[in-house]
Amino acid sequence: MLFDKVKAFMVQLDGASAGAEPVFSGGQAVVGRVLLELTGPARVGTLKLRARGRAHVHWTESRSAGSSTAYTQSYSERVEFVNHRATLLAPDTGEITTLPPGRHEFPFSFQLPPTLVTSFEGKHGSVRYCIKATLHRPWVPARRTRKVFTVIEPVDINTPALLAPQAGAREKIARSWYSNRGLVSLSAKIDRKGYTPGEVIPVFAEIDNGTTRPVLPRAAVVQTQTFMARGARKQKRSVVASLSGEPVGPGHRALWQGRALRIPPVGPSILHCRVLHVDYALKVCVDIPGSSKLLLELPLVIGTIPLHPFGSRSSSVGSHASFLLDWGLGVLPERPEAPPEYSEVVADDEVAAAAAAAAVEQSPFPLLQDPNMSPEGPFFTYIQEFRYRPPPLYSEEDPNPPSEVVRPRCMTC
Repeated sequence: MLFDKVKAFMVQLDGASAGAEPVFSGGQAVVGRVLLELTGPARVGTLKLRARGRAHVHWTESRSAGSSTAYTQSYSERVEFVNHRATLLAPDTGEITTLPPGRHEFPFSFQLPPTLVTSFEGKHGSVRYCIKATLHRPWVPARRTRKVFTVIEPVDINTPALLAPQAGAREKIARSWYSNRGLVSLSAKIDRKGYTPGEVIPVFAEIDNGTTRPVLPRAAVVQTQTFMARGARKQKRSVVASLSGEPVGPGHRALWQGRALRIPPVGPSILHCRVLHVDYALKVCVDIPGSSKLLLELPLVIGTIPLHPFGSRSSSVGSHASFLLDWGLGVLPERPEAPPEYSEVVADDEVAAAAAAAAVEQSPFPLLQDPNMSPEGPFFTYIQEFRYRPPPLYSEEDPNPPSEVVRPRCMTC
């Protein structure tokens, strides 16, 4: 039978490494081929290709219309991003073509739109991209194959909006029937809004417990999936990372000086899709016995382009320094430290290593005690940036004037 003569029929994409598929972004070219392997001569009509990319959401809700009547309301919506069609094999005369046995390759290429949404699989919706090839032959059913590919739109956190510190404060009067009233206050701050997976968020917080019972501070990174269809919304929240602090006793105050909260491998934020969003937030809360929790939420954006160690220094480094000083976590010297001597800069490896260790010990900024953090990370970039302060301007007063004993006398006095 002709059906048995098709040994293999698949779509392959160029640029794929061993065991991994290529990842695309908006504006790139998708290049590949359709492979057809025959065990014998086969009559073929046409070979067509279609590439599609779309976001689709769907969920149902049960509603009651009286004491005994119930019905189910369905919500569904879709948006199409990519719709490319091509014919890879078509006889010029419109008749059937006979292909010899063996391996046949049919190359293809097409351009993706400049703006796309990142691939996503969620509770009530998804963003999917795929390529489907259809082989039409006479007197037998059409043969189909499909290939799913991934699209990740760049989200650069090296922008002023995502490098700005985020802060907030909340307070709550705890009321319960078995204890006195008391005020619980919470303030928290992070050095920027944008992070990438694998980075550590240093959480700075202050918890003031004015109640008669201990309270427990906690922090978590929460992902919120929002699906939209027909004017309705459906949300799903999940905790992707969390940490717990030590209990704060009655009448005591606790201070978090950069508690480390590492971001796991999660998908980037999706903020510009009409039917679904993926948002992140850092939630710092205080569990109060006998009362509802005190909650503070700071927005986050999970990006794909990490913080550049030398980019946007004027904004990121300056804001980070003021951020630490505002919270009393470091004090800059009153007088700027002079630049190093040339001999210190060109010292051998042993001297350079000792100088680096001494610089870490004398740094006014607290270091995160995390063994997985490397000195090349963005947090350490801030510390090294302020290691050597620039010299004073020429117009400034000499900070070390000569003593009265050796000061030359004026010839006109």
